[in-house]
Amino acid sequence: MNKIYHLSTCSTCKKILEEIKAKDRGFILQDIKKEKITPAQLEEMHALAGSYEALFSRRSQQYRPMGLHEKQLTESDYRDLILQEYSFLKRPVGIAGNRIYVGSETKNI
Repeated sequence: MNKIYHLSTCSTCKKILEEIKAKDRGFILQDIKKEKITPAQLEEMHALAGSYEALFSRRSQQYRPMGLHEKQLTESDYRDLILQEYSFLKRPVGIAGNRIYVGSETKNI
């Protein structure tokens, strides 16, 4: 399955989706704000990425207000936070076959 988890209001995600021609290449697009990530989807991402921390975005606007920058988070914490708040998923997340690409760094695009 080829799928991209993104946020439709994110200009960086929009730019990347256009740049890689995601729709033309048959990727299934899931706007994580409109369609929440399921535990099964997150488990699939975790299996490919190796950890929940690798999928977690510390750039979320919720990170500091929730005082998370002062806490020692566990893998379980990262998992629960991503499921609780869509903005904690580092975006975009692309799955192509059995490979995963997390975030907007040039190496992933």
